[in-house]
Amino acid sequence: MAAEDTRVTHNLLAHYGIETRTTSYHQHSLGRKALQLLEILKDGRSVAVVSDAGTPGISDPGHELIAMAIENDIPVVVIPGANAMVTAVVASGLPTRRFTFEGFPPRQARERRSIFAELKTERRTMVFYESPHRLLKTLKDMHTVWGDRRIAVVREATKKFEEILRGTITEAIERFEEVTPRGEFTLVVSGAVAEEEKPAEESASVEDALRDCLSEGMSERDAVREVSTAFTMSRREVYRRMLELKDGSND
Repeated sequence: MAAEDTRVTHNLLAHYGIETRTTSYHQHSLGRKALQLLEILKDGRSVAVVSDAGTPGISDPGHELIAMAIENDIPVVVIPGANAMVTAVVASGLPTRRFTFEGFPPRQARERRSIFAELKTERRTMVFYESPHRLLKTLKDMHTVWGDRRIAVVREATKKFEEILRGTITEAIERFEEVTPRGEFTLVVSGAVAEEEKPAEESASVEDALRDCLSEGMSERDAVREVSTAFTMSRREVYRRMLELKDGSND
């Protein structure tokens, strides 16, 4: 069994009383280890590739060995399991009919912003993985290149301490400027919207939208949440507009 972390896998095997040989297969052992595993497969034996969480081959070790096995006419059997990308897309509340998985953004800021610039007109929902150390930088680069958009930030997807923050990129930045990011993150971001496809309410002003919500009996809190989502603005900014609207009506 080829495991991303043999310690984690050993605990799982021990729980179910499974006794089998394990060997490490992670991002730092690619190449030489894949060749060793390929030789085992050529001998007619089986190799199970497992990762700590998620699905091997999706931003986890696995693709290299799979490609080599296929080239050597060795059968590849995939057993579906937990996957952070699919989990996050479904839980995000954003459109799921069409989406694109972009994996981890580049580590370097210039390259990261360049990738985001290429994706600026992408109309499908976009999914990214990110580490806690670069999360805030990535969110700020997204905002710089794309402006504010709807986003779901899913922490530790499929794991014990899973958390989901839904809102705008601005709200996500504000949250993680106050709270230190911990764990692995999946970011689900709304795609670009063509001018002719924008909802009719977006052509109205924020103030008009707030008035409409209040006239329908919404609380101020619900009105702010509704309008911030419709205009992809931070709730703080919409709340400021709400206060200005109230002050104007009292004059």
